[in-house]
Amino acid sequence: MKQTEPRRCKEFSMVKWRMRRRRTACSGGGSTGGRSVRMKIKRLQKLIPGGKLMQPDRLFLRTADYILHLRLQLNLLQALSKICQPSI
Repeated sequence: MKQTEPRRCKEFSMVKWRMRRRRTACSGGGSTGGRSVRMKIKRLQKLIPGGKLMQPDRLFLRTADYILHLRLQLNLLQALSKICQPSI
């Protein structure tokens, strides 16, 4: 009986861990998930010009505008590089 007891305990702990993991993934993580979101918002505030002073809702709008601006800049630079390439 001694051999089955540790195995049963290990299996129970694995099931418990899986349930906790599934619950965290589905519910948004509770307090830990909130902390993670706050960390991601702070990181985003550092990336976006002027983002440190913005509230999250305005920050997300500004981020979308900034991505659009970067894409337009990239398209412009690609077009200019095609024009300026020496023809061989």
